[in-house]
Amino acid sequence: MYENYYAVIMAGGGGTRLWPLSRKSRPKQMLAIGQDRSLFQVAVDRLQGVFSSDRIYVVTVEEQAAELKKQCPEIPAENFLLETMPRGTASVVGYAAAVLGKRDPDAIMAVLTADHIIGNLKLFQQILTSAYQVAGEDYLVTLGVTPTYPATGYGYTRRGDLVGRYQDLDVFQVREFTEKPDLPEAERMLSSGEYAWNSGMFFWRTEVILNEISRQMSELSSQLKVITEAWGTPDQDSVIRKVWPDIKPETIDFGIMENAGKVAVIPAADLEWNDVGSWEALFDVMPADADGNVFQGGEHISLDTSGVLLYTADNPRTVVTIGAQDLIVVDTGDILLICDRDRAQEVRQIVKRLESAGRSELT
Repeated sequence: MYENYYAVIMAGGGGTRLWPLSRKSRPKQMLAIGQDRSLFQVAVDRLQGVFSSDRIYVVTVEEQAAELKKQCPEIPAENFLLETMPRGTASVVGYAAAVLGKRDPDAIMAVLTADHIIGNLKLFQQILTSAYQVAGEDYLVTLGVTPTYPATGYGYTRRGDLVGRYQDLDVFQVREFTEKPDLPEAERMLSSGEYAWNSGMFFWRTEVILNEISRQMSELSSQLKVITEAWGTPDQDSVIRKVWPDIKPETIDFGIMENAGKVAVIPAADLEWNDVGSWEALFDVMPADADGNVFQGGEHISLDTSGVLLYTADNPRTVVTIGAQDLIVVDTGDILLICDRDRAQEVRQIVKRLESAGRSELT
């Protein structure tokens, strides 16, 4: 373990693309999807051996904190940094960096996700140690996942010159960032071999990222300084409640990374990474039968059925499918979702419609 290395897990998302299983009160990081432990618990588990529990921080919204603390009681309660409302990953990163920098001026932070699946634990921990060394040379480091298909739902990084080899992993300068491309562009990038998916995981010295925030997002920098000055005082919570709503929502990608000067990427093949960003993604992370069907929960009887995801949550009923093809069926007890597999990303539109109609009990 490195004395000045800290993990920051971003755990405040809503996961609307896995609705109706994922809700505001119980988003996807709190759910056990295809495994015995929740995605958040697994995210903490894979840090063992690199970070002690007291060096793991969690940034989340207030309404999710109690359940996350319950799921991972080994993380000190004071290591949960609470947002009063979501304001984007730039504020999350800045908030954590400011707090860590006050605890340890030499801190290096790994910004990690709470709701992704990573199958190759050995490689992931190798990346953690490699990234620590690169970040120690004042690089902003991003973890790039080697693409396996021309995805249009991810951002991409294009690698430039070789920075060096760290922990037996090649590290490259980042030449450019590209946000979610159309299909022809994604196919071109895949064939070039120069691009990696942006995993949303980053590594840097707190001093370096705070300097970048000061340079590129001066308003956020000023707001973080107000929070930092109050941190650890009796006014801490009241100051955060006053300052946080005025923070302009922005991602770390748009706000900082695209215009930062010293950025490196660690391309990771064979990481077995999946962001579980939609019901369609479960076909890649859960075992399927000979006909490509994925079944979870309850009893399922199928005849002439292929390419179907059938997910029943806490519901013992028997479900029968005959002649069904390329469908997603999710039964949560109060909601039954039936969706064409090719339109799985559109469930978020239903969530927006329910919110507009005032049906918050269903979201």
